[in-house]
Order: sequence, then structure tokens, then C-alpha cells
Amino acid sequence: MPAHEQWRGNTGGTAWMHSVLIRMFRHIDLRCVYVVMAIFVIPFYLMFAHKGYLAMYSYFRRRHHFGAWKSFRYTYLNHYRFGQIILDRFAVYAGQHFHFDIDGNDEFLKLLEGENGFVILSSHVGNYELAGYTFRSIGKRYNALVFSGEAADVMENRNRVLTENNIHMIPVSEDMSHIFAINNALASGEIVSIPGDRVFGSPRVVDCDLLGGRVSFPLGPYAIAAQRDVPVIAIFVMKETAYRYQVYVRRLDTAGKELRRNEKVQALANRFAEELEGILKKYPEQWFNYFEYWHE
Repeated sequence: MPAHEQWRGNTGGTAWMHSVLIRMFRHIDLRCVYVVMAIFVIPFYLMFAHKGYLAMYSYFRRRHHFGAWKSFRYTYLNHYRFGQIILDRFAVYAGQHFHFDIDGNDEFLKLLEGENGFVILSSHVGNYELAGYTFRSIGKRYNALVFSGEAADVMENRNRVLTENNIHMIPVSEDMSHIFAINNALASGEIVSIPGDRVFGSPRVVDCDLLGGRVSFPLGPYAIAAQRDVPVIAIFVMKETAYRYQVYVRRLDTAGKELRRNEKVQALANRFAEELEGILKKYPEQWFNYFEYWHE
């Protein structure tokens, strides 16, 4: 059984630290904080967060076939990128702005103008959440499934910014009531955003090939899309420079194929894995699952 079924993640730090970051970003250039983080914070994490370090080193060695020294350098770069992405979120809370270049926006706009609801599959690469802080959903309400174990101040800031952009959060709940909220949103012609790469407790999974190994994706997002027969797109928001991100919008199309429901579930998961693999080959350092993700 893959380790990520037991994964629970949240933003580190205390409410006081988060408040200091927000106040600081109102007066200091983001790049200055990046430098401090690169010199002092990242080496500390590499020394003491052994589990995440080893999982990431293994990812570069076994999935990208990097040499030992290159894998170490990329493990450092990965932690640095992750730190940047966390800081970028707090910078938005403080009112800073980022530039987004979008590849595939026409596909998204076409679905946005239609009457039917659709599913967006996100993943733990890049900084998908930042797009929600920047773009306002017009016409359709945007419902985002989120892990409810975050710190209270993070959830408060997240909710404040997302609500302003017509985005409603659906917390993952142990009684699975979030499934009803998702189905109701799709039935109402709204957008539902769900992580497509990480299992949150449920034993129901769909297995796929990714970077030369087998992984388990959560069955729920693909089963919901197949059952309701709604369009599915994958969106990846990848960091390029300090204040610029590249957004990739990809339609996971199974049109023209006569598939039973379980076959469509597998086909959608396979297409998501293909798109995710392409992104990871282009941005190997922006993979943020700090545990042994692959079966073997």
C-alpha cells in the first residue's frame, strides 16, 4: 500500500510567524526573503527533515535517473522552490501581485462559457493555489476541495482572498459529506477543483504509470467525472521567476471512445498521469510530495 494514503500536510509555523511574514511582505521585496531562506532556512530543513529529504533524493535518482551529486543539488533546489511557493502565498495575503502566462486558456474559457459544470484536477506540483488568489471566476462559481487541517490563520487568509474571487472552499470531511457538496456543485453547472494526485484516507484508488513506476491516484475525482459525464481539465501553475508563473491548461479528453464507466475512470487517470509526467520532466524540481510516492 503506497505511503501517501497516510499523508497529512499543512503549512508549518505559528500564527505569530505567519502574521510577521504578511506584515514584512508589505514593505520588503520578495527576493530579499528568498535569499535569507536559501542561506539559512533550507540547509536547516535538509539537516533535520530526513524523511522528506530521502524521499525527494530517491525521486531524483530513481525517477529522473540523475547522478548522486545532481540529485543532491536538485533536492536542495526542490526545498528552495517549495519555500518560495509558500512565501509567495503569504506575499499575496500582503497584497503583492504576480504575472501569469497561460498556455491553453481558450479551452478553459470555452468550458466557462458553457452551461455544464466541469472538473479541474490539480496536483502537488508548482503553485496551483496561487492562481485562485489571482483570477476571479466570472459566471460560474468555483468550488475548491481543500484539506481542512491547516492552521486557523492560514485558512482565514485563504478564505478571505478566495471568497473575493468567487471561489468557495469545500473542506475534506471524515464523514465524506464533501462528496455531496461536489455532486451538488456539478449538478448546478459550477466548477469543482479536486487534487488528482494525492489520496486522503480513502482506500479506493486507481493505479497508473508515472515516470517508469506505478502510483495510486484517488479514485474519487475520476469516478465523479465519469459518473456525471462532465468535462475534465488539468491545470498546472509552475514557478518561472520571482514574480512570474507559467500556467498549463490541458483537457483530458476521452471523446470518441466507447467506454464503460470503469474504463473511463482509468482512461481519465491515465491521461492525467501523462500530463503530469510531461510537467515533471519540464519542471522536475517542482514536485512537492515529500514521501515515498511510488509503489516499489
